[in-house]
Formats: sequence, structure tokens, C-alpha cells
Amino acid sequence: MKRFKYILKKLKTLDYKNMLEIADKIKFKTGKFKLFILIDMVYCAIVHGSGYMDYFEFEFYLLSNKERKTYITSSINNSIIKKYNNNKYNYIFDNKAIFNDKFKNYLNREYINLENLMLDDFLKFAKNKNKIVVKPLNECGGKGVEIINLHKRTNHEKLFNSLIRNKQFLVEDYIEQCKQMKALYKDSVNTLRILTFYKNGKVYILKSILKIGNGGVVDNFSSGGMYTFVNNDGVVYVPAIDEEGNIFENHPVSTKKIVGFQVPQYDKIKDFVIKLAKVVPQVRYVGWDIAVTSDGPAVVEGNNFSGIFQVKPSISGIKTGDLPNYRKYMDI
Repeated sequence: MKRFKYILKKLKTLDYKNMLEIADKIKFKTGKFKLFILIDMVYCAIVHGSGYMDYFEFEFYLLSNKERKTYITSSINNSIIKKYNNNKYNYIFDNKAIFNDKFKNYLNREYINLENLMLDDFLKFAKNKNKIVVKPLNECGGKGVEIINLHKRTNHEKLFNSLIRNKQFLVEDYIEQCKQMKALYKDSVNTLRILTFYKNGKVYILKSILKIGNGGVVDNFSSGGMYTFVNNDGVVYVPAIDEEGNIFENHPVSTKKIVGFQVPQYDKIKDFVIKLAKVVPQVRYVGWDIAVTSDGPAVVEGNNFSGIFQVKPSISGIKTGDLPNYRKYMDI
């Protein structure tokens, strides 16, 4: 019944034009009839609780029903979040300034919230800084994030007024990533999205994803970035993909080889996220965005409504999703 209600809700807000465009992309890739693809999309929505983007991203068109049952779909992900993340504590993750206050010991950078401050406060913070990052408090997907270079000719008052006008209230030190991460792509901070689950005082690491920028200043998938997957030793084991389904063996800008890349300080990062996951134990399932600096890991943000990341069958040969692994720790 819950899944049926979820499907009805999604149908009301469905972007049918985009759905048809996705079906066209699958038709081009597979040669299957568009009508068959659309019927199969609807079937998967009813049986597996998958949206059309799940169907496309996880390549359900290449999988048997038995294989599809092993994948976490949007419906399943939503039920996990609803069950294990106490809504009374979600505000800590929904507001970036509140998150920074709660996790200030793990940020490895200075920050200021301009929402109720004056120009003098901003001037004091920005003094002697060469580069800052500004963010809206409640946006996601990298929306509204800007990197600003400061110099002698910068009109700080004009900048302050612009930030207030654009509601870019959170101002942070720019994170200088370590040289290995910078070599992948230098114009954004490339981060790890590490999914953790807290249970009975213990933290389980469910998945590690490496997010890499591509042409922009953020590494978010929805903002042109790409992602790939990291094994338990911190080594990338499949090519990266972007939102359009493009596959990258090497980064198109840096030409750095992606498969086989060793994430630096990976053991430290695992210990670091275990500590993070215990700070707000009422929110048990979190996707942590972690930057790697020469001084160690730094948390960028925590996602209490993390997206789903599963390896594409076509680039890995793997036709099993993450649901069996999640069920080792969760009652789903």
C-alpha cells in the first residue's frame, strides 16, 4: 500500500516530457521499441517502485526481474530514510549553517553565517583571505555555490550586499584539497560521498562514491560532475559516469586515469566518518561528503536524504544492486 501511494504521488508530479526523452535515449542505445520501453518502465514502477530515472540510471532494461529485485529504487530509498532518520533532527542537515555549528570540530575550515550579521562582521572574516566559498543555507545539488577570489581591488561592501541579496549567507574558507585529489580535476573540490548506517552504537559503511567535477566549480552530479565507485581499500574499480550516461575511463579535462585511482588517506577517512555518524545518532542513514586535504579529511556536508548510487551493469558486468547488502543491517 505504501509503495502504491508513493507511485500515485509520483504520477501527479511526473515530468512526462523528460520520461519520453529518456525512453528515446534507451531506444537509441538498445534498439528496442519505444512503446515496449515505456510499458516496461511502468511495470518496474509498479513492481519495483522505480522511477524512470532509476530505470535509466541502473539500466533496468538490461536486467531480469530477479536482478532488478536486488536494486535500491527511489521508493525503497525513501522508505529507508523515513524509517531510520528521525524527522525531529533532520533540520540539522537541512540547514548548512546549523550543520556547520553542529560539526564544527570536523570542518577543518572557518565559516560565518551572514543571515543576522553586519558588514563589519564580514569584513573581519574576509580580512587576509584570498578565496572564499559562498552558499545558500538550504539549497542542494550545488545550486548557488560560488567560489570567489578576493584581492586588493575587491569591493567588500558591494560583495556583502550581493551575498545578502542572493541569500548566500554561508561563507566559508575555500578547501584546499590534497595534490592527489586536485590532479583529478583542479577547478572543484572533488569529494567522497560515504554512506553510513548507525545501529546499536556501531557505524557501518555501506558505500563509498568518488565525485569529480567536470567543467564547473562543484562536483555534483546534477551540476555536470561525474561519479565512480571506491572499494574497501580506497581504489576506484569502475569508470566514472555523468548525468547523461557518458562513461569516462580518463577525465576529459585533466586526462587523469580514473580506474585504479587510489583515494589518499582512505583509512583515516573511514575512521573519520564513523565519528561523524555518531554525532547525531537519531539520523541513522547519512551520505557524508568528505574532502581530502593535506591536513586530513574535512566534512563538507551531511545528506540526510542521500541519493542512490549503484554501479551500472554495462560498465562493470555487475548485475546485483545494493539491497542485499543493506538488508544485512536494515529491516527493509
